[in-house]
Amino acid sequence: MLKYCFHITPVSKDSEKQSLIPTAWRGVLTAIVDSIARGECEKLAEIPGVRPIADSKCREIYKNVEDYGVRLVELPEATWNTSACQWMEGYWEVLVDLFSEEEGASDLALNVRVYEAGLDYSFEVRAIYVP
Repeated sequence: MLKYCFHITPVSKDSEKQSLIPTAWRGVLTAIVDSIARGECEKLAEIPGVRPIADSKCREIYKNVEDYGVRLVELPEATWNTSACQWMEGYWEVLVDLFSEEEGASDLALNVRVYEAGLDYSFEVRAIYVP
């Protein structure tokens, strides 16, 4: 008999230390990275819960990835072992470790702020950069 063990990472408002990315946010964060990797940054607002992003911010994101010299790929499950967030008294600051075709785990990270929005969450894409 096979047993499956699913670990749920809860949302935490601990302003003293970082925590792993909550399981509830991972689908949206994956969709954000997929959209950017496909060159469809302008379509981020079509993802439920994601705030519209300015064209200038999209250009900045693409320039940072281009300057780094890689092509982003879908997030593997390993992303969630190293990516982190922290409560900042009003929002969570999130860093998602990114992967590329050329090197697998890269030094690039996606920076997102996550806000409470009633019973749900609102995601503000801020940057991709090397922290």
